[in-house]
Amino acid sequence: MYALPSLSAHAAFPVGFVPLAGTRQDCEDCGRGEGLGFQFDFAYQPIVDVHSREVYAHEALVRGPGGEGAMTVLSQVNDRNRYRFDQSCRVKAIKGAARLGLAQPVSINFLPNAIYRPEVCIRTTLEAARAHGFPLEQIIFEVTEGERVEDGPWFASILREYKRCGFRTAIDDFGAGYAGMKLLSDFQPDIIKVDMDLIRNVDTNRARQAIVRSLVRLCEEMHIQVIAEGIETPGERDFLADTGIRLMQGYLFARPAYRAVAALNASAFDRPRP
Repeated sequence: MYALPSLSAHAAFPVGFVPLAGTRQDCEDCGRGEGLGFQFDFAYQPIVDVHSREVYAHEALVRGPGGEGAMTVLSQVNDRNRYRFDQSCRVKAIKGAARLGLAQPVSINFLPNAIYRPEVCIRTTLEAARAHGFPLEQIIFEVTEGERVEDGPWFASILREYKRCGFRTAIDDFGAGYAGMKLLSDFQPDIIKVDMDLIRNVDTNRARQAIVRSLVRLCEEMHIQVIAEGIETPGERDFLADTGIRLMQGYLFARPAYRAVAALNASAFDRPRP
């Protein structure tokens, strides 16, 4: 997910702004994008298990109403509509996943700086999951490390509240942003997604290889699953698999499918015989 201009962790809402309460009507309004002034939808990209050759989860990726790129939507998000956009993303992603009949978890990006109070902001998500019959344990909340959060302990408390409610948590783009190891010392997510800049040409770059190996060992010790994202070549896939990473995402396996279930490239799992 592309990073947005950030607010202070405790920034006030605009005058007259009322956070959604999490009722059925709120859920329906969010699903339609009421009050935003623009429309958007989602594409879904698989995260695969290269050992079982099956889909592990699907990431919900913001797109314009006609399938346009994410920035056509995110460029319209500002301080006034940030909270409602974040809430609408959750409802639309869950609604879309249920409509497609996704049997695997769905990973939803969220904006930590849009959070008012975790226990309040999560109500709409709970209502959406209930309304569309989507199991809570099948929802992964994913936040990019690139989102600048001024209050680390406060942010960690948000993630802990999400886990308490039964959701899984993930840190996206790990190794590329502001938080890094400090974030891990405050909170241990269920999943870390290694930034694609570390993945690119990792099979031929010794420095990146050393960093990735270290991350894998660290996550094993902390009981955190690792997902490598941005896989584009068999060489990247093979190095990562040999390092112990079995969960991967990238164009090699499947491109995002707009309002649809993406078709896997079956040959992407084949490794050359020795």
